Amino acid sequence: MNNWIISIAIVAGTFILMEGVAWFTHKYIMHGLLWSLHKDHHRKDHEGFLERNDFFFLIFAIPGIICLAAGTFYDYSFAFFIGLGITIYGAAYFFVHDIFIHQRFKIFRNSEHWYFKAIRRAHKMHHKHLDKEHGECFGMLWVPLSYFKEKKKKSAVV
Repeated sequence: MNNWIISIAIVAGTFILMEGVAWFTHKYIMHGLLWSLHKDHHRKDHEGFLERNDFFFLIFAIPGIICLAAGTFYDYSFAFFIGLGITIYGAAYFFVHDIFIHQRFKIFRNSEHWYFKAIRRAHKMHHKHLDKEHGECFGMLWVPLSYFKEKKKKSAVV
């Protein structure tokens, strides 16, 4: 088997695994131990463009940077590809969560695709809870099937 196939599998597997890591971290860390950093994201009790919640970008970037560096400088190629998967997930998170969902930059506003509508709807349901308890929909790219079914059915009717 070629090394590039293994490398792509490591990147893809890491990307998929990161959705689970993000869900777990969002539910149990952001809505738990580190709620003090995340709560301004739910309440919008901040001024300016940045939120305390944006520190999580740095927290999540550190493992990716470490893996990229280890893979590059110490010839741990598997670590490089893990770091690449983490970094690609981080970029996807930025584009989907910050740009598409929260419109921090006013682009991608009018998507009519059922998948993107389902992600927006699930995230809106997550933000209806202003406190750390009783949350729902902690994922980013994969949300409960009911949201996908609802939006797919509505797009099929139109």
